[in-house]
Amino acid sequence: MKLLRVLALISFSVLGALSSALAAGSILSGPMLGYRAHREIFLWLEAKDAQQVTLDFWLTGKPETKRSITQPAPTPTPAGGQIFHFRPGLLEPGAEYEYTLSLDGVKQDFPFPTRFKTHPLWEWRTPAPDFSFLFGTCAYFNEPAHDRPGAGYGRTLETFRLMGESGADFMLWGGDNWYYREVDFDSTSGLWYRAQVTRREPALQKLFATMPQYAVWDDHDYGENDANKSYELKDEALRVFQAYWGNPSSGEADNPGIYTKFRWSDATFFLMDNRWHRDGDHLDAAAAAGRKTQYGARQLDWLKQGLLAAQENKNCNFKFIVTGGQVVTDFAGASQSFAYYPEERAELLQFIARHRITGVIFLSGDVHFTELARRKISDTQWVYELTSSPLSSGVSRQNVTEHAADPYRVPGTQVQDQNFCQVRIAGPKEAREVIITSIDKQGAVRFTHKIPLSELQ
Repeated sequence: MKLLRVLALISFSVLGALSSALAAGSILSGPMLGYRAHREIFLWLEAKDAQQVTLDFWLTGKPETKRSITQPAPTPTPAGGQIFHFRPGLLEPGAEYEYTLSLDGVKQDFPFPTRFKTHPLWEWRTPAPDFSFLFGTCAYFNEPAHDRPGAGYGRTLETFRLMGESGADFMLWGGDNWYYREVDFDSTSGLWYRAQVTRREPALQKLFATMPQYAVWDDHDYGENDANKSYELKDEALRVFQAYWGNPSSGEADNPGIYTKFRWSDATFFLMDNRWHRDGDHLDAAAAAGRKTQYGARQLDWLKQGLLAAQENKNCNFKFIVTGGQVVTDFAGASQSFAYYPEERAELLQFIARHRITGVIFLSGDVHFTELARRKISDTQWVYELTSSPLSSGVSRQNVTEHAADPYRVPGTQVQDQNFCQVRIAGPKEAREVIITSIDKQGAVRFTHKIPLSELQ
């Protein structure tokens, strides 16, 4: 009788374990690293049919320091996914951590190392650390059932593999990070579906897991083509963006949007929202009483104040302004550049010149080719703009238009192929420089250009 009870208990335990395993949820995509700070990081995951997810993390080589965070599964999105945001805090500065993820008690395995780092506390102690980041825009992934007829607009996945193996410190997505189709942007469920199906792309998973990801949006991951502030589902589009990305913040309490900023070594990055408050490109400026805008007055003031604060920070040499459309060029044409908003552009560039904001480089996309441009904004001051596009979508052929003779383009820097840019900030304190390299889908270097900090003074 005693033996039967023991066997029954064993059978019950085995069946319970099997039942638990069968009931365990599954990962749809991720993990993805988001923002990084001195004492905190962001970790993202999307699952399906999970009850809970546990994050275990510890200092590399010191398993005795292990800590755990368990989150119950949130309500599924309209696309059926469960999105988890982890923010482990009070971490050691300048440290590396290893981590594991378990869904409903089942540890998950990944084909890449699962680690994260924190910012080193270098300020007022050592020279600014050298670092590099990736930048690109226009990531299109084919889905024949919902794409327009004809050849797929997505042309390669190799750029993402190369980016995941680049060894860069972080990735900056400059807009059109996915493409809403006609079947998507007229419904809430369509918006969530497109974000989910794009995030699940296998070619992205190593890139997401091996370095922090930051993002802004442009029209195609905000709404329909050329969408402005009138887009009827923009509140939902904002919720989708906030769910799928891990920026440190998003707009202000009384001024919605995706704009935010972060610091990395001796650089401050301003991530701008060129859609939420945007007037139509062809709005007559007089009808707008001189306030035709991409950013809106509040966001533009936020940028100005942030630039002043960065300029006063003795540990900040570079100010990168990340925005969906081109700023420096006067060409408009099929692109949605700041040339359509001349008053707002003049106000921003004059502010930079008047207050001697040094180290300014704009980062933009949208146009489906890559180029480096520079523009003189005062007798002695220049600003640069790196446009990087496309990551995987089709390529523009605007070289046969007047844009081919753009006077602001740095000669030899136009690339009309799928590519991404790697930007490195390096050098001693008095000789810091920005090294920009464009790398195409074959892994070939298309151009390298150095900008000494002295040129940005």
